[in-house]
Amino acid sequence: MPEPNVVSWTSLMAGYVDTGQPRMALWLFGKMPECSVLPNEFTFATVINACSILAHLRTGKKIHALVELLGFQSNLVVCSSLVDMYGKCNDVDHAQRVFDLMGCRNVVSWTSIIAAYAQNAQGDEALQLFREFNHLMLERPNHFMLASVVNACASLGRLVSGKVAHGAVIRGGYDSNAVIASALLDMYAKCGCVEYSDKVFRRIRNPSVIPYTSMIVAAAKYGLGRMSLQLFQEMIDRRIKPNDVTFIGVLHACSHSGLVDEGLQQLESMHEKHGITPTAKHYTCIVDMLGRTGRLNEAYELAKSIQAEANQEALLWGTLLSASRLHGRVDIAVEASRRLIDSNQQVVGAYVTLSNAYAFNGEWETAHDLRSEMRRTGVQKEPGCSWVEVKDSSYVFYAGDVSSCARGSEVVTLLRELEGKMKQRGYVGGSRGLVFVDVEEEAKEGIVSLHSERLALGFALVSIPKGVTIRIMKNLRMCRDCHEAFKLISDIVEREFVVRDVNRFHHFKSGSCTCRDFW
Repeated sequence: MPEPNVVSWTSLMAGYVDTGQPRMALWLFGKMPECSVLPNEFTFATVINACSILAHLRTGKKIHALVELLGFQSNLVVCSSLVDMYGKCNDVDHAQRVFDLMGCRNVVSWTSIIAAYAQNAQGDEALQLFREFNHLMLERPNHFMLASVVNACASLGRLVSGKVAHGAVIRGGYDSNAVIASALLDMYAKCGCVEYSDKVFRRIRNPSVIPYTSMIVAAAKYGLGRMSLQLFQEMIDRRIKPNDVTFIGVLHACSHSGLVDEGLQQLESMHEKHGITPTAKHYTCIVDMLGRTGRLNEAYELAKSIQAEANQEALLWGTLLSASRLHGRVDIAVEASRRLIDSNQQVVGAYVTLSNAYAFNGEWETAHDLRSEMRRTGVQKEPGCSWVEVKDSSYVFYAGDVSSCARGSEVVTLLRELEGKMKQRGYVGGSRGLVFVDVEEEAKEGIVSLHSERLALGFALVSIPKGVTIRIMKNLRMCRDCHEAFKLISDIVEREFVVRDVNRFHHFKSGSCTCRDFW
């Protein structure tokens, strides 16, 4: 073309973006001034999209400045693209500023700002914006907006809000959409309803690798390893090619269900049968699997042989640290902690877990010295907290904090009554290794009985009608003492509890848990 115009330039840039080559689009954009061709609104939208894909915030800001310079700061298409770009570059403040200055908005711009908050772990703000959209706009939400809303509910563990969003999906006729179906599947799984996840999954006519992988991971988080493996085999039988994320889900399932032989077979099959080279993430799952089953020496040797980036290396040694603490291998715990502390990764967790490992072995003086070192260096442990949703409102509980606990006296009275009934069944509170403070046994019982998940459970029992499953979220790992207590209480009160901690789900029913005491 002797003199390509702005349409030609934009079309070529869009072609590169659509075929996964956003850097070429940015390069072409930089060449336009040499040919004295000014960008139009579609050029800007295309190049801003390229920045979104690459998460190039600095380049995106430069283009934003050019948008202002050339007078496109009020253009609906350009501003919607800017909101989306800032959201994907983790700069929600700038996304909100652009959105606030828009003279007019449509469903696309509202979708972009809702997605910006949902993608950056600000689910409450995303849900509030969705409510505003429903009041202010006459347009119906599109499937991209609904997917973002569902994802926000998933991140918050808001089952009631998630069900409302699901209703909006059905009313909008998007319930067969693969993107929304995958989001719904993930939301129900994260809200403790894996059976709902399975129902959504089974309604997808021709599921691709994404919903299959989501369902495999969901089952794994519940300790349903056999179900994950069956889903994986179903994928293969339907000639759906797994990807590297699928195998992370499969190996995770084997790890959380103690299926060591199956896990090692799946690792071997990755390259041999499916042409996928295992990465550090896959080997970390194997280290976790070996560590959980007590094969610490094998796990340790494998961990030392893995080459990984800083974040993945922290996950690797953090995994080994937890396993060594669980099985009383202080020698490996010391090495794993040293690696984490030296790398300045997961420092708090390293100190706490190592201190707990020493306490588990009765080495209280060494554990105390580590805690003193934490105080001296200003390293602070994240306080344990749990929350429960009642009538679309969330109630948060902190360990030992009864004074600010909703219906505190009523909750404590109920927990004391339940503790008495548990003791009649042989329960011993504050068992060795479950409370990592050198205190008398009677005091240990008091500490454990006021853990945040127990306060949340007590509140839920007095607030949620019988017959409704109680769902509790926790920011840390559930302790083994509380795990034993929840099993007993589920049988005593004849209720079902689902607890989502930082690692997985526990579904308590009739005195047992889906994890089968393996987590």
